[in-house]
Amino acid sequence: MQSGSKSGNATDAVSRRVFLSGTMGAAAGLAAPYVIGSRAGAAETRPAAARVSPNDKIRIGLIGANGQGKFSLDQLMQQPDAVITAVCEVFEKRRDEALAKCNGTAKPYGDYRKVLENKDIDAVVIATPPHWHALMAIEAAEAGKDFYLEKPMTLTVGECLAVHHAVQKYKRITQVGTQVHATANYRRIVDVVRSGILGPISMVRVFHVLNQGPEGIGRTPPTPVPQGLDWEMWLGPGPKRPFHPLLFKNSEFHPSFMAYSGGWTPGMAPHLLDLPYWALDLGHPTCTSSTGGRYIIDDDGDAYDFQQIQWQFPKLTVCWWTSLVNSFGFDTQGQPGVHRRRGIYFHGTNGTLIADYGYLKIVPEGDRMEEEDVEKVEKVTPDSPGHHREWLDGIRTRTPPSCHVGYHYKVDMAINLGMLSLKLGRSVQFDPVTETIPNDPEAQKHVNPVYREPWRFPAQYV
Repeated sequence: MQSGSKSGNATDAVSRRVFLSGTMGAAAGLAAPYVIGSRAGAAETRPAAARVSPNDKIRIGLIGANGQGKFSLDQLMQQPDAVITAVCEVFEKRRDEALAKCNGTAKPYGDYRKVLENKDIDAVVIATPPHWHALMAIEAAEAGKDFYLEKPMTLTVGECLAVHHAVQKYKRITQVGTQVHATANYRRIVDVVRSGILGPISMVRVFHVLNQGPEGIGRTPPTPVPQGLDWEMWLGPGPKRPFHPLLFKNSEFHPSFMAYSGGWTPGMAPHLLDLPYWALDLGHPTCTSSTGGRYIIDDDGDAYDFQQIQWQFPKLTVCWWTSLVNSFGFDTQGQPGVHRRRGIYFHGTNGTLIADYGYLKIVPEGDRMEEEDVEKVEKVTPDSPGHHREWLDGIRTRTPPSCHVGYHYKVDMAINLGMLSLKLGRSVQFDPVTETIPNDPEAQKHVNPVYREPWRFPAQYV
């Protein structure tokens, strides 16, 4: 593969090639792995817009048919100008279930590479386990396929940069699966924050909590690989390990296993950090600090049950925390009992805005503002036709949707820097201009992932 161009803050258009493999709860089928070789020459040189005429349906391959893969399938099946022509899954049962929904338009695949090689496929949905996301997205870009990529986008700093650079190089149209980005409430909050009524904002606090109890996801005895599952391909570039039914089950269980998900922060922070990044037009943090660990839970997993991250930006600090052992939700507590809860606080000199997916509340600072002031804020951010619809429209017009890789990689980078800080047990400095970690050989060792042979990380994009 040829080396990618140097990243900047330029907008992205995204790639077209995708991996059809099972998500951790959506495992997708693949054949024997191969050493990533040169694929740059495989991408078509003619403009991607020529691939889909206004009267043609966009032909989509689904890679990963569990969990979010099923959700995307259902969403796309409702679009009159899209057709699912391929379903790739490493587990036959899930593959057959997805095929049955496609009204005979889709062919079955067990190897994502065959989907990417198919010139009759215009775009792909990558809904595999997180440890596959980066490699599949890069190969999709190289193959000339536009792609919809589930979050977390990547799991390391190097993967984040590589996906971004590959999308830039091959000019793909992409959308990252943070569906809440398309909601009316998020868009209203963006307008309120940008209106300035909160005054200067110096702190944003973001949290996501749940309570699994000390037992966590539990324990299960050794279990044979289910019939019809290609476990070796499910593992792919991840570490070799025996089949584990909880790891394989779905995205509610994946975050308990670090090597294949990075824990709950990469799983949920993309949805929640998206709002301050969007509303405040944030770039990269200059310093990232993280603490946490596995304090209480004792189960078959190995992930932390508490983590806190602090990012330093010019004149702004953003803080994130997640807990698996206490579900107190502060102002977004809602109904009593044990539930997943989350919240976002924008602290300004005039007041605090408290937000959740469907919640917006202003707490004024004395007489500096009135709660009713929010009603006076002009609507500026346009409504979304739907997260998947944005992607399809972008494919036709060659215009990046609102949550394309060129935008979202900044959110993804912050999360990956937080995970790196947790691993190192100390702060990590970052140069936003060069997008590098300066003068820190220890941290540099962890920038790029180490994939299991024969899979190889395409480091030339970093």
